[in-house]
Amino acid sequence: MTDWYYADGRNTRHGPVTQTALLQLRQDGIVGDGSLVWRDGLTGWQPFRELAAELGVTPAAGLEAWALEPVAPVATAAASEPVDAGWRPLAATATGAGGPGYADSPYAPPTANVARPDVVTRGGDVVLAGFLKRVAAYAIDAVIIGIASAVVGWLIYELLGVGGFGRGFWLEQAVLNAVSLVLSALYFAWFHAAYAMATPGKMAVGIKVVRLDGARISFLRGIGRYFATILSSLILMIGFLMAGFTQRKQALHDMVCDTLVVDRWAFTDRPELQRRELGTVTVVVLVLVGILTGLGLLGLLALVGFAAFS
Repeated sequence: MTDWYYADGRNTRHGPVTQTALLQLRQDGIVGDGSLVWRDGLTGWQPFRELAAELGVTPAAGLEAWALEPVAPVATAAASEPVDAGWRPLAATATGAGGPGYADSPYAPPTANVARPDVVTRGGDVVLAGFLKRVAAYAIDAVIIGIASAVVGWLIYELLGVGGFGRGFWLEQAVLNAVSLVLSALYFAWFHAAYAMATPGKMAVGIKVVRLDGARISFLRGIGRYFATILSSLILMIGFLMAGFTQRKQALHDMVCDTLVVDRWAFTDRPELQRRELGTVTVVVLVLVGILTGLGLLGLLALVGFAAFS
């Protein structure tokens, strides 16, 4: 059975799916005749309409939806001018500008795949991200930041050592901590203010950070939100735990910066795609975190026991 891949309205690739599932997505309106699809053997991504015959479906009316009506020739036209056939496209009354068939019409202006402005759809159902999803997302981000900080910190430390500052444990720790702080602030602020409004960890889990009205946060607010997480940490992590029992599942730093953590499809035109369950990625990450935490506690107990009896 052939596996198919398709791109949604945000040009995000999905798949693989079976041919039956692809046809069901088209019937549900998720995949349109202009959506790009691909399978093994094709030289590149192609519009769905180009492969309609292979998939056994009939594409929606394109040029056929354009009706033509005769137009009487102008009486004042010069005799030397060629007689016009008198055909013109019927006014967009049946399909409407931008309606079905408009994009495929030869009279339509050229278009380009450019970045679209932010569109916030309010009034629909909003699924708030719970505490466990946020923990899983932060665990993924912590691994990414930890690796990046270690590499960059080591490079800077080597440069400091070559420059005559000497080598020492405390200097190394100070450099690593400073690099980690700067990278973490830039990492969270930039990703939260970007188009997806989510860090790689949040993207994997399927959540994002928005303002209370669903709008994207600014880079400066993202910086402030990161440093507000330090406030949540100073009170024995209670600021983070607040996301588990507050009404809108806000942590302390969310309340300080007027932000929400919601499902990735919240405040969009497809709210029905939101997921209330944890999801496979969240469950797997939480299991790994639990295993590593348990092993760490056992190792700590072993060290304490060894020190007590030595």
